Amino acid sequence: MNPEIALSPNAVDVQSSQPATRVSLSRVGVTGVEKVISIGEDGHYHAELECYVDLSPDQAGAHMSRFEENVSEAIEEVVRSQSMRAEQLAARIAELVRVKQKGLRAEVSINARYAQTMPAPVSGIENQEIYNLLGTAVASPEGTRTVTGVQAQGMTACPCAQGMVADLARTRLRSKGYDEGQVEEIIEEVPIATHNQRGLGTLWIGCTEGGPDLDARDMLRLVESSMSSEIYELMKRPDEMSVVVKAHSQPRFVEDCVREMVRQVVEGYPDLPDQTFVMARQENLETIHRHNVVAERYGTLGELRAELASGEHSGRHQTMREWLEGAGA
Repeated sequence: MNPEIALSPNAVDVQSSQPATRVSLSRVGVTGVEKVISIGEDGHYHAELECYVDLSPDQAGAHMSRFEENVSEAIEEVVRSQSMRAEQLAARIAELVRVKQKGLRAEVSINARYAQTMPAPVSGIENQEIYNLLGTAVASPEGTRTVTGVQAQGMTACPCAQGMVADLARTRLRSKGYDEGQVEEIIEEVPIATHNQRGLGTLWIGCTEGGPDLDARDMLRLVESSMSSEIYELMKRPDEMSVVVKAHSQPRFVEDCVREMVRQVVEGYPDLPDQTFVMARQENLETIHRHNVVAERYGTLGELRAELASGEHSGRHQTMREWLEGAGA
């Protein structure tokens, strides 16, 4: 190091000084931190991280360079521990950040790109499909809570437009002399046109400390199956026809996709406790509109089970923020 630019031993730690206005800050941190991480035996992922800590009213600023140090330290632990998962990495970073930054609360989110080889539905030709693995953790003196998330793309076909096209087809068939039985038989057998679009399905599940590990691959299949059809990066013509026919055979609104995710979580994870957090989100990238459409449902598994059993509108939907900050409750 050039001695002329070396830091003086008497240099003032500006971040630790008193701020001009003494009020605490809810979150201070860094976003857009990019890393290549290795988790378990699934290989390497390109990941983007966000790290935050609360700030006391007596501290001017956070030590931003320490965030990067904490991330690197936790990633090294992951390399040594072949069993650590994305949400566990987020938890470890959050715990380090809280201690090193002397905060009451720290939050870390990870979004990792995950490649999985999948066969096309008819030809069986294999190709890499890219998914997102998500992990968020909040660390506090009462403990650490994590949520595991996945995001997958799929295809949705609109039931409303399909219904209108079916009515038009009935009218035209009747005008050609087909009787009602023949008309309905044709409508039943022939795929009816509608507008379709790519959808982005996201599912989060949060278990309390010591809860079971969740397989992200199972969660991804659940998200994909909640839409009208899966989609594939590489397809032959028979694969394309299969995808289109499947989508038009089970048209779904954006709301249907979220409800299907919720139903599958409730039925597919019977052993998870009622305190488990669930959030299902669907965004459809509309093709005949200039806007996109979104639907969400969040709450505890107990809330969802009760509403599905009774059919009554639940007035209580616990948010992810409330659940993550409920450690020790």
